Amino acid sequence: VQLQASGGGLVQAGGSLRLSCAASGNNFRITTMGWYRQAPGKERELVAIITDFGSENYADSVKGRFAISRDNAKSTVYLQMNGLKPEDTAVYYCYQYFAPRIYWGQGTQVTVSS
Repeated sequence: VQLQASGGGLVQAGGSLRLSCAASGNNFRITTMGWYRQAPGKERELVAIITDFGSENYADSVKGRFAISRDNAKSTVYLQMNGLKPEDTAVYYCYQYFAPRIYWGQGTQVTVSS
């Protein structure tokens, strides 16, 4: 399984970014996909997940600002991030759950300047 994340960068507070994660190596349609993030000196935390049925779950800190979606035809999951805040600065990791395994992509840096 390979997860290739992209879309990070530097943005001013209030701006937007869209992260993408392209998956390969298993049946994407029946996996749960998601995004975690890790800020310097902090533990990795859940940002958002989307199940194979399309059910979404978000961290309270990003509700109303971030939106996760998936394109099964492209085996890709997206994270649209709007209203970015400096506290959103972190390395963002793509995540895939395909029972009983969990897979991680390489991180993509998101930096939000004030």
